[in-house]
Amino acid sequence: MTRSPRAVRGALATVVVAAATIGVALPLHATAATAGGTGLPLGDPDLAETRSSQELARGVTLTRIVRGTEPAPADQINTTTRGPWVVSVLTIDPRKADGHLKATYGPDLARVEKTSDLVRSAGAVAGVNASFFTFTADPLYPGDPVGLGISDGKLLSEPLTDPAEANLLIDAKSNKVVAGHLQWSGEVRNRATHARLPLEFVNHPPVVPADCASLPDQTTCTSPGDVVLFTPEFAAATPAGAGVEVVLDRRGCVLSTATTRGTSLKAGQTSLQATGQDTVALLNVASHGCLDSDLKVSNEDGDKVPLRSGLYGVTGRYRLTANGEIVVPDGTGSFFDRNPRTIAGTTRDGKIVLAALDGRQTTSVGTTMDETAAVAQSLGLRNSINLDGGGSTAMALQDGTLVNHPSGTNGAERAVGDAIVFVPGH
Repeated sequence: MTRSPRAVRGALATVVVAAATIGVALPLHATAATAGGTGLPLGDPDLAETRSSQELARGVTLTRIVRGTEPAPADQINTTTRGPWVVSVLTIDPRKADGHLKATYGPDLARVEKTSDLVRSAGAVAGVNASFFTFTADPLYPGDPVGLGISDGKLLSEPLTDPAEANLLIDAKSNKVVAGHLQWSGEVRNRATHARLPLEFVNHPPVVPADCASLPDQTTCTSPGDVVLFTPEFAAATPAGAGVEVVLDRRGCVLSTATTRGTSLKAGQTSLQATGQDTVALLNVASHGCLDSDLKVSNEDGDKVPLRSGLYGVTGRYRLTANGEIVVPDGTGSFFDRNPRTIAGTTRDGKIVLAALDGRQTTSVGTTMDETAAVAQSLGLRNSINLDGGGSTAMALQDGTLVNHPSGTNGAERAVGDAIVFVPGH
């Protein structure tokens, strides 16, 4: 079965923040772009634009850009050509910066935390929200990523087959970032019998077939179900319900088998859950001894991506630029209207840029997908993706101070699934 497209809510790029709506003082290197000057490719060409920047740490610069001076009429936010727009840009130069970029989920994968809390708890210089996540579609596990999730070389959530998914890979050891679309395959294999069973998901609650939900014993179900691998990073306990669960020790050997799902995993343990007719297949594969889990990730060219220490991965929706060219597809609907946006990307000379674009406000109207891509290109992003946006868009500093102005009521910050942060030191 395919992973359900859990409700998606809408980071690597220079972040621009508007001085007009943000309480963070950036006194250094203030400049003003006069009407008609070179600026963001947004709205009418005669709009005034102001920029200010500050070095947060060696090689890490925060810039904020305000384009347009008059608040937008509330009924013209999605159509006005006069703005205003507020953009916050965090630029990291790996050749100068002392530290590393990484992704963080907080205490576990399934819960949500505010970006400001994730930045503060990581001891980071700054950071932005990252992946699309389940949110209200699953109140039990709202932080579950909708697509790729890799943490320190461990695959915690599989990439989607949807071509719209855009992935960002971060090598924390070299501070290199790659944008693209990843593929994956997964299976478990019995070492003694060599029996194999493919995996549908990693750390995603399996679905019990509707026509089997009332059966007391899922092994009698004849409808296809799911086979899912769970790791201790998922939550305090694995999802409970009808089906089968096999718990494995750190060597992959069977510790316990249960005909219902839901248990707590200790460090080093994993479990396999199955529903529907897949319960019988899982019991057969796990009936003798020890299992090997084989998870493989490859890029869009089919080349293997080694899951090694220091590798992180997050999921976005749509690439914005590739090799310097705008590649965002045509589209309609509210997702393509003006919204707050979070961008991640890299410049030609290897700088990493995380950007937060405020939106849905009279003080910053936000950007369409086309406008978002144009902003990414104007910021010099040779390769970039659109991360979660909307009410999730947030950028925060080390002490938890918000740099941008989220679109929630009274600027309320939304709790999110994960964040991309720059942590000082080696």
